[in-house]
Amino acid sequence: MSDTPLIQIRNLSKSYGAKLVLKNLSLDIYPGQVIGYIGPNGAGKSTTVKILTGLIPEFNGEVIVDGISLQHDPQEIKKRIGYVPENAELYDVLTPMEYLDFVGKLYGMEEELLTARAMKLLSAFGLGNNLNDRMDTFSKGMKQKVLLISGIIHNPQIIILDEPLSGLDANAVIMIKELIMRLSQEGKTIFYCSHMMDVVEKVSDRILLINKGEIIADGTFESLKQNHADTLERVFAKLTGRNETDSETDAIINAFD
Repeated sequence: MSDTPLIQIRNLSKSYGAKLVLKNLSLDIYPGQVIGYIGPNGAGKSTTVKILTGLIPEFNGEVIVDGISLQHDPQEIKKRIGYVPENAELYDVLTPMEYLDFVGKLYGMEEELLTARAMKLLSAFGLGNNLNDRMDTFSKGMKQKVLLISGIIHNPQIIILDEPLSGLDANAVIMIKELIMRLSQEGKTIFYCSHMMDVVEKVSDRILLINKGEIIADGTFESLKQNHADTLERVFAKLTGRNETDSETDAIINAFD
């Protein structure tokens, strides 16, 4: 792994009105790392991701990606990032080939390379027989596969995945987990946001836990487990103050008595 960070975040803060969502966030992310980025709802995960992908241009602090300032040249940084959002609207009157052609051309890909790669990726994801079917006939899982392909088709250095397993069947989940590890081995940096703690635990070589706009834990699963609890779910509960879950569950069950 390189000693030079691919992503440098310094004193990153973001407010919505009077509410401070990110509080002087600082961290370095290195090539080939699989970062599991977890936290409760409202902790600042989505805001971090939207800043990194250029969807939120106004913030305080500094973000440097591959030596380029996000504030000064966001378009150049976007070329280096593949983003799979949790909830994205596909142009589902298009076919997968039409949609990927549109996305690839936004990244400046050449037509011949784009077409060949789209066909290979769609076939690899089990959609080889649906290349020219309109996506309004697709299941949620099929649409999610097209979204995943659209996030990697331009072969980005950094891949940001926000709940990428939504709607996928068990076999597809296994394949995506393997894909994440293979992409990491190829030197890609993966920024993985999810509430599925068991998956984060398995695929991440570094886990960042954010709560109330601040990173409150940063380390491998083994180091977090040694210091806090035996599963990532319990680490999460302990550090975010959710240890009352059992009593809440008891209250729900007792409501039926």
